[in-house]
Amino acid sequence: MLDFHRADLARLAARDRLRGLAPMAGRDFASNDYLGIASHPRLAAAIVNAVDEGVSIGSGGSRLLRGNHPEHEALEAEAAAFFGAEASLYFSSGYTANATLLATLPQRGDLIVHDALVHASMHEGMKLSRAQAVSAAHNDPAAFDDAIRRWRAEGGKGTAWIAVESLYSMDGDTAPLAELMAVAERHDAMLIVDEAHATGVFGERGQGLATPGERVVTLHTCGKALGCEGALVAGPAIVRDYLVNRGRGFIFSTAPSPLMARGVREALRILADEPERRTALHERIALAGERLAPHGALANGTPIMPLILHDNGRTMRAAEALRLRGFDIRGIRPPTVPVGAARLRLSITLNVEQADILALDQALQEVLA
Repeated sequence: MLDFHRADLARLAARDRLRGLAPMAGRDFASNDYLGIASHPRLAAAIVNAVDEGVSIGSGGSRLLRGNHPEHEALEAEAAAFFGAEASLYFSSGYTANATLLATLPQRGDLIVHDALVHASMHEGMKLSRAQAVSAAHNDPAAFDDAIRRWRAEGGKGTAWIAVESLYSMDGDTAPLAELMAVAERHDAMLIVDEAHATGVFGERGQGLATPGERVVTLHTCGKALGCEGALVAGPAIVRDYLVNRGRGFIFSTAPSPLMARGVREALRILADEPERRTALHERIALAGERLAPHGALANGTPIMPLILHDNGRTMRAAEALRLRGFDIRGIRPPTVPVGAARLRLSITLNVEQADILALDQALQEVLA
């Protein structure tokens, strides 16, 4: 019984690809808590106050049953205003939101053109979609344009959907959103932008990199720079209405905790009230780029700096050596990244000081030698 599963795990171990769970320990160069908001006193106070007011911990059901709490609706109204959209919808996780978007919005006869490096959650949604899906070369607007042109030439008559991330979680590079928007406008297409790693970090108020509009749908996860949990889909009101009526990942899921909705509301206010957090983060990003790039880390001006070591075994040995020196840095291996692209994913957050970055510089010299 379960012989296949034992053999599969053994195969993963033989290729240095077996995963395990490790606790939080050491200086944080691994998390996505970019602005250090997860432990912000205002966030804790907001949750305590909500409990004192009688806000329930659990929702008690799906949003279409009794689980639709005033905290959910208050968050969605405030989030729509914050992100400059007509409406927003709160999901329990970014994975569920992305999968539901791609499974629900594109219809039979439509085309989804996705960046080659989009998140696994988008691929999950495309597997469930009735639309045809094709891949385009990473961050190449011409490849997206060509894919739509070929589809039209072959008789495609539906809507084209362009699916990308604004900031890619493994390479730390940003999408050419202005050029992709031009492609969308040229072909009367829709643009779906996963802002998971850009929300809170970029934009005048931390609203991300995408420009809102009638043909733009954005996803903002709440468990990264917002320090909470869940995800917000923002865009035209009809998108919200359609997801409420047709999005199985929304309809058949128990609603997120009303307490967490209160927390996300406070996190959005912290973004607006404390722009100095973004300033401090970008100062750390600049310092990290200066000190860590000589070791091979890719510095793109974002909090994500991959240090590609190629070999799975070497990557995991380096991660362990850094752990023993007091740094929480995780090794990333296939299939999360392409074969031969195993890496240390260095994440810069406000949970570390400039002195920690200088210490990491020294540690990398020792470990990589």
